[in-house]
Amino acid sequence: MNILLYLVAFAAGSANPVQAGANAQLNKGLASPIWAALFVYVIGLAGILAIQLMVRETWPGERFGSGSVPWWAWTGGLLSIVSTVSALTFAHKLGSGLFTGLTLTASLLSSILLDQFGAVGFQQHPVSPLRLTGAGLMIVGLWLIAKF
Repeated sequence: MNILLYLVAFAAGSANPVQAGANAQLNKGLASPIWAALFVYVIGLAGILAIQLMVRETWPGERFGSGSVPWWAWTGGLLSIVSTVSALTFAHKLGSGLFTGLTLTASLLSSILLDQFGAVGFQQHPVSPLRLTGAGLMIVGLWLIAKF
């Protein structure tokens, strides 16, 4: 695999706890997770529109609304609200390590299930003893972070 893909994924993962902290601080300052989430998404929308102006990607045209996209593919934005509001509300209370550990462990366990069944468009990757061991180690690591 291309090392650049790993580096970009690593950088994106590194941004998660910083984003959670920034969002939680915004929530603290505004004293409202709903308003804080609204500003997070408005600023994100402005950012993506600025990127669109730079790369000038064309409108999806005929593909938009053509039925070539499954219904559940449109739910990603709604699902991200759960993550955002959770971070706004709980990141500072739990601490960055525990909050990030919980979200990463949950993501990993969910990913193993999605891979097992080839759900939501992922290529099927069967559960193996080594994958389960890795997930178990994540749970042990999470426990260690929570306890110490």
